[in-house]
Amino acid sequence: MSDLFLGLISGTSADGIDAALVRFDDGTARLAFGRTYPWDPALRAQLVALGQQGASLSLDAIAELDVRVARAFADAANLALADSGTPAGAVRAIGSHGQTLRHRPWGPYPFTLQLGDPSTLAERTGITVVADLRRRDIAAGGHGAPLLPGLHAALLRDAGEDRAVLNLGGIANLTLLPAQGEVRGFDTGPANALMDAWCLRHLEQDFDRDGSFAARGRVDAGLLERLLDDPWFTQAPPKSTGRDQFHLGWVEARLRGDEAPADVQATLNALTARTVASALLATQPGTRRVIACGGGVHNPVLMTALAAALPGAIVESTADHGIEPDHVEAMGFAWLARQTMLGLPGNLPSVTGAAGPRVLGGIYPA
Repeated sequence: MSDLFLGLISGTSADGIDAALVRFDDGTARLAFGRTYPWDPALRAQLVALGQQGASLSLDAIAELDVRVARAFADAANLALADSGTPAGAVRAIGSHGQTLRHRPWGPYPFTLQLGDPSTLAERTGITVVADLRRRDIAAGGHGAPLLPGLHAALLRDAGEDRAVLNLGGIANLTLLPAQGEVRGFDTGPANALMDAWCLRHLEQDFDRDGSFAARGRVDAGLLERLLDDPWFTQAPPKSTGRDQFHLGWVEARLRGDEAPADVQATLNALTARTVASALLATQPGTRRVIACGGGVHNPVLMTALAAALPGAIVESTADHGIEPDHVEAMGFAWLARQTMLGLPGNLPSVTGAAGPRVLGGIYPA
């Protein structure tokens, strides 16, 4: 079996399609190439709007969007191959996350829905595709998320200290890596998704570069407490969430109406830091090192707030461990594709709450 896999993901923020070529040697993963390719702005705007609670679309429009997303993923995959000088035949399989439209792993009929038709992706790249990687875990009683703690453990666990891997994407999630004991993981709440949406509304910018918008404001203690009062934050793991739960309408329902936009941004920044720290202290209080990845790593205001909220831990980037923080998630979906192709489980029941280990996703031959 070839040891080269390609991971593709567009996360909750829908800020781009991340592509990672990952080489596996003796079971270890090494990033061979990573790059983020932009969405068509109109398509991205539609995806972001559909991710909000209450947004709706006709069945025909959803089916068409499924193919449009797949074509965008195929374009990103083919660009990654061209930019890295890699022939398609050298890649054993693509692990495609797709673009989440809804994630509701609770209630009598739990479900998750990602767009990006894998048959279209396989046809346009000529590479076998592994996709639909969350629904089997949900069918087994799990949350279908987070799915990457297995990779985090393989790359970053240390028998000498309790560690946590913090993904700061649209949603924040933690992987707990104790020196001894089982790996756990769960979502902690919003990260970039709310800050990006607020920034877009008030600055017409896709994200808060360097946290400069938040730095201009002051944390509104009353607003922060109203945001923290959401009962989701006190739920015990396993748990997961998405943009359909934490969206601008959720924020607006808690505003008085006279807040300065920069103060709201500063408060949303503080919300992420507070909820991450509270969750970590409640579940693994002895954590000595928090290793962060995802787009939030590039926000110094957020990273400073996290360090202040976790004075007993070192807060650093995966870059300090030789792993590009922007491509950890895409690497994870390359890893999940490999697990599926080998007939091995991709989930950790201690993380997702599933009834047991499961081989995830479906295989769509080239």
